Amino acid sequence: MTRLETLKQNLVARFGDAWSLTEALGELTLEIPEDSWIEACTALRDDPSLRFESLIDLCGIDYSGWGAPTNPQPGLFPHRFAAVAHLTSLKHNWRLRVRTYAGNDEFPVLPSLVDVWPCVNWFEREAFDLYGIVFEGHPDLRRILTDYGFIGHPFRKDFPISGYVEMRYDTEQKRVVYQPVTIEPREVVPRVVREEGYGQGR
Repeated sequence: MTRLETLKQNLVARFGDAWSLTEALGELTLEIPEDSWIEACTALRDDPSLRFESLIDLCGIDYSGWGAPTNPQPGLFPHRFAAVAHLTSLKHNWRLRVRTYAGNDEFPVLPSLVDVWPCVNWFEREAFDLYGIVFEGHPDLRRILTDYGFIGHPFRKDFPISGYVEMRYDTEQKRVVYQPVTIEPREVVPRVVREEGYGQGR
């Protein structure tokens, strides 16, 4: 039996088959309901047959673009926002991806994992800053990458490419000022794509 098969067997033994457990590209993904997020992650850390003592990453995801006509599987995801954590077991030398969805698409809220893996602190702050996911129970949930006066969450699919405001240093006022974006819209599709026959006959 391979290491991956052993991990899969241990996960089914611990959690049953009520939750989605999928395998792709040699990795397992376990989808956990929002209301079981803390309990399940604590079990993943403490169960001797699993022992995921290390969280190596957590990120937010905005699945809103998956409903576009280019999506081969529209409606694949139940909610717009999700948090995905990548776990490592140093004892057993295996990895696992766990995902949970925020039930409210307008105001996404998820429980914080900071009491399970304290290193998740900055990762959850990043997901809050870039996606607007609020992690309930986080001790210091504030922006970590964008500026203090930043408006919006720039990794959301509906966030404009040029943003909402721009900042500059005003020499007369001797301070940084914020103002509405003045960037002129420009064509971003290359001519070779937008012009039929471009470059032929030269």
